[in-house]
Amino acid sequence: MAQNIYDNPAFFEGYAQLPRSVQGLDGAPEWAALKSMLPDLSGKSVIDLGCGYGWFCRVAREMGASDVTGIDISEKMLARAAELTNDANIRYQRSDLESLHLDENSLDLVYSSLALHYLPELDTLFAKVQRALKPGGSLVFSMEHPIYTCATRQGWLTDDSGARFWGVNQYQQEGQRVSNWLAEGVIKYHRTLGTTLNALIGAGLTLAEVNEWGPTQGQIDAWPALAEEAERPMLVLIAARKAQ
Repeated sequence: MAQNIYDNPAFFEGYAQLPRSVQGLDGAPEWAALKSMLPDLSGKSVIDLGCGYGWFCRVAREMGASDVTGIDISEKMLARAAELTNDANIRYQRSDLESLHLDENSLDLVYSSLALHYLPELDTLFAKVQRALKPGGSLVFSMEHPIYTCATRQGWLTDDSGARFWGVNQYQQEGQRVSNWLAEGVIKYHRTLGTTLNALIGAGLTLAEVNEWGPTQGQIDAWPALAEEAERPMLVLIAARKAQ
């Protein structure tokens, strides 16, 4: 079972201060790129794995989705999502993604934002998603890029010449990584990009797009802290489809 760090009071309080928590998808700099990977949602059935505050659930309805389900392991996240939602066609459900049940051929889009790096393995989930998607249905998700998750000492370092570099190490050694981000002992899982892509292929999904996301110059000008994301990708955005 994945760690339920979002119900940790210190973590939840810190997360609540982030731009993507305060501003929703407008506060997520990768959203425009992720949105461009989505299929037409008019009349479609959608599920959001790791829905958090439910921002995407509500936007999916605005984009024409007929019904949306948000899944999260965190009671605190789901409570906040319910507070922000007034739509009978959006429902929220508490579940660990590792034990999640999805009905066969029931969904047009499975979406997930920054949740899958908390899971120790993806093969089982991708197999469930493939079965749950209708023919031609899509899986679109973002996760921390493995060049970011691989670092056991995450941060910018300086060599003897004064040049900065990202502290990457143990890229090929997959498995658990523990960091102190917003709270002590946050558990995530590192896997190579190849492992993730091959898990999708092994589940019978067809890759449609892979975006090793980085900010535009306009985004950097508006938010200078994003400059370091142009030097190494923090996120990877992936779209895959089930055959017709």
